[in-house]
Amino acid sequence: MVRRTLVGWAFLAPLVAYLLLCYGYPLLTTIDLSLRDYTVRTFVHGGAPVTGLANYATVFTDPVFRTALLNTVVFTVVSLVFQYTIGLALAVFFSRNFRLSATLRALFLVPWLLPLIVSASTWAWMFNSEAGVVNAALAVFGIDRVHWLTSPDWSLVSVIVANVWIGIPFNLVVLYSGLQNIPAEVGEASALDGASPWQAFRHITFPMLRPVSAVTLLLGLVYTLKVFDLIWIMTRGGPSGSSTTLATWSYELGFGSMLPRFGPSSAVGNVLILLAVAAGLVYVRVQRHQEAS
Repeated sequence: MVRRTLVGWAFLAPLVAYLLLCYGYPLLTTIDLSLRDYTVRTFVHGGAPVTGLANYATVFTDPVFRTALLNTVVFTVVSLVFQYTIGLALAVFFSRNFRLSATLRALFLVPWLLPLIVSASTWAWMFNSEAGVVNAALAVFGIDRVHWLTSPDWSLVSVIVANVWIGIPFNLVVLYSGLQNIPAEVGEASALDGASPWQAFRHITFPMLRPVSAVTLLLGLVYTLKVFDLIWIMTRGGPSGSSTTLATWSYELGFGSMLPRFGPSSAVGNVLILLAVAAGLVYVRVQRHQEAS
């Protein structure tokens, strides 16, 4: 019995070491950074004084925080709604397994497989006010030029569109797999009972897809909350902070100037972590409620 226990812990040891080294230590370091007044000198040599929650107070009272938080919520919610809706529609479409279905599904994976810097640069070029293909297409219909990346009214919309395009393949793949796991007999039985395709999807397919949908939305939420490179490459959070999110603001505080503010930057990062943890707890609670019912 003792030997079996020791063997079990031996197999767990590499995983525990990995979690502590790659997740536990960085998390503790971030918390320590947010509770001290770090400068470049103290960051290298140590000795930063403890300031408690002063960095958090600085962040919460900064006018940029409200804008960044609102932009983060809008960016995340709108991205998730469109990614999930379009991904689900495509998954239902491809579940018919028509000719060239596999080829088209593979093509839809291209946005997901491209390096993010390539995708962001491509969308920045497409939304360029002077030479972008989006404005060129609008001009064909007589629509005036839109300053997608340099207008406070359109910058957030631009990065949301790009993020939706990148996230659709993930939703498509996961939801398509979920649809494939639903027995075909269920659809056949509903058709024999006289249910229309929409009624069968609404009352049978979609409820059976809820566990997969919950995982898809949770993973999408965690990923979207921390999106940085896409926004930074396309707009750098501008103009005038119109597309600044908590992720870009955290980077800007820590590395965006010659006088880095490591404490407030870490505090903003910890706020993002808390938002992700809160989403995870909500998911666990909903999952338990569904299993109980």
